[in-house]
Amino acid sequence: MVRGATRPVKVPRFHMAGTMGGVPDSNSPAPPSTLPTDSIAGRVADLIPTDDVAGKRVLLIVPDHTRTAPLPILFPAVHDRLKEAGAAGLDVMVALGTHPPMPQARIESLLGIDPATRDDRFPGVALLNHEWDNPDALMSLGDLPCPEAAELSRGTLPDSVPVTINARIKDYDLLLVLGPVFPHEVVGFSGGNKYFFPGISGPELLNYFHWLGAIVTNAGIIGVPDTPVRRVVDAAAKLIPVERRALTFVVDPKADLYGLYYGTPESAWREASQMSERVHITRKPKPFHTVLSCAPPMYDELWVAGKCMYKLEPVVADGGELIIYAPHLSEVSETHGEAIRRVGYHTRDYFLGQWDKFKHEPWGTLAHSTHVRGGGTYEEGVEKPRVKVTLASQIPPEECEKLNLGYRDPATIDVEDFADREDEGVLLVRKAGEMLYRLDESS
Repeated sequence: MVRGATRPVKVPRFHMAGTMGGVPDSNSPAPPSTLPTDSIAGRVADLIPTDDVAGKRVLLIVPDHTRTAPLPILFPAVHDRLKEAGAAGLDVMVALGTHPPMPQARIESLLGIDPATRDDRFPGVALLNHEWDNPDALMSLGDLPCPEAAELSRGTLPDSVPVTINARIKDYDLLLVLGPVFPHEVVGFSGGNKYFFPGISGPELLNYFHWLGAIVTNAGIIGVPDTPVRRVVDAAAKLIPVERRALTFVVDPKADLYGLYYGTPESAWREASQMSERVHITRKPKPFHTVLSCAPPMYDELWVAGKCMYKLEPVVADGGELIIYAPHLSEVSETHGEAIRRVGYHTRDYFLGQWDKFKHEPWGTLAHSTHVRGGGTYEEGVEKPRVKVTLASQIPPEECEKLNLGYRDPATIDVEDFADREDEGVLLVRKAGEMLYRLDESS
């Protein structure tokens, strides 16, 4: 039995040199300017050294449609730079993690490829989906010792984990990540080696470090550069027997670029996370009793729309309500829906207090559950979440009840009714899921 309030596991907290620790909502320095679109191809060409790619078969690893990214601008620029530098070949793999596979036409659209001119413009470029659930598509990299994770996990994680990755990597000489960096609920800041794990990995490590992140808690880990989960991911990446590089970037909500960073996945991620910490964190002076968190269309399942809770939980008052407004959304998860319906959405302590009952469920599902439900307590068999989470979508009320979420008919919501009411304790976020909201440190 778990008693007392949810206690995040203490993790090291520091601000990297050159960062501002987040951009306050008011009385703050202006954020940096975004890059002119017509300068991006030149910047890409300047960043990628010829020696890194000449004569090499390159696998470009990109995010799927659930991330804001100007891939239609960046992909052609990268392709042209690699061709100019004498790369021996280029293919693209979508770092799906456990997201559903994308049809070829949708990958083409994601990358800005015109199907009518694909063969002439991008000859020989294969567009590949990662297959996390196909054992024949994976290769073993061995077992990774994780003594720190085991110690932090309160006895729920073993001290090592098998590491598997997409077996196609052995067909290439260079793995090149092309992806954005945002504050992230599991690893602190996304990007870098996370495009390998879980981007193109098997489920074992994914389940392992997602549950570790849930133990630390969303509130304790999101927007923190140095985390136990990041250390696990970086350690696993060192097992990859192929050279790794990354072109990371930071964007505004319109996908305009604040910056591009190239190097090892570790160094490029570190630079991008510093910029993300500047521009992706909004601070508020006091918590809100009501938050309308609007899910953009790219979040087509609750599995990803849960980010609308993750990024705003820190500014919801105790006993307050967060509404995930997603009138377009009708699916909990194409991949994980059965397990989520079986488990429901609960606080971390609900699972820890009944670990023997839940330890056989996929740990990644349990982690997602706790992140959407947020903090709370579980005492004497009674769960008390800190905030109310309400779903306003096409998922019907009876299913929301089974999931342990509130329901509201999206047709009853006029978004503008929530606008300009922060002084009343009401916050409207029109595109939720990527910007992290925090309270002022003095609050």
